[in-house]
Amino acid sequence: MISTTFHIGGDLGVRRLGFGAMHLPTGPAPDRRASLAVARRAVELGVTLIDTAHLYGGGANEELLAEALHPYPDELLITTKVGVARSASSGEWGLDGRPAVLRAQVEQALRRLRVERIELLQLHRIDPETPLADQLGTLRDLQTEGKLGRIGLSEVTVTELDQAREIIDIASVQNRYNLLDREHEPVLAACEAAGIAFLPWRPVAAGASGAQAEIAAVAAEITATPTQVALAWLLGHSPVILPIPGTTRIDHLEENLAAADVHLTPAQRERLDRLPEQA
Repeated sequence: MISTTFHIGGDLGVRRLGFGAMHLPTGPAPDRRASLAVARRAVELGVTLIDTAHLYGGGANEELLAEALHPYPDELLITTKVGVARSASSGEWGLDGRPAVLRAQVEQALRRLRVERIELLQLHRIDPETPLADQLGTLRDLQTEGKLGRIGLSEVTVTELDQAREIIDIASVQNRYNLLDREHEPVLAACEAAGIAFLPWRPVAAGASGAQAEIAAVAAEITATPTQVALAWLLGHSPVILPIPGTTRIDHLEENLAAADVHLTPAQRERLDRLPEQA
């Protein structure tokens, strides 16, 4: 029996199938009205994990979620990310893990999300130009101050995860991963061994799932969509996987969340497991 819930950090319970807010338009109406409706519908359908980041519109995505959902239901977790900043001179986005930048982005996120504490804050990327101990030490200080509950990482290797865990407790990892892209399988294995939540970004290979013959065949066998098959495979592949598929449309949102009720047979899973070897 595949569990539908996971406790991040051992104590923060969420439904495993969440929602990634990155693609929601944050501009004026009518796009904004549509984005607000999608976010609200996600919560209506039982989503308790929503992922955003400072990078998504320089905080505009965080503000959109607050407009849509604040005051938040008790069970809702909105996790955000810091560590990518826009250059004042060039306007380009780049990694920036300097302590002052991380602290400022956390303070901004608190204000934009209208909360006093972010229950899960993830470092968007490790900045190679700033000592890891300085980056994680800043987040640990903010945690001690009560502004952060748990700390996660994004797009890291097993070695980086091990190094980080020597400095602070890591509650989550957010790496690129899906049925057709398993480059970070070793990181997933490390997370599973340690009970760390693994949030795959791009949990469905864009366009590829529907075009892949084996996925389409399995979908036809169980009267599901290829996207649902890909998400159901993730949920069954490891108990620490928390997929966060994103969309701008309510019909796609409903399709994605219905994947929690899609059941794959052991034989179907075995066929899907072999896909990277056949690619």
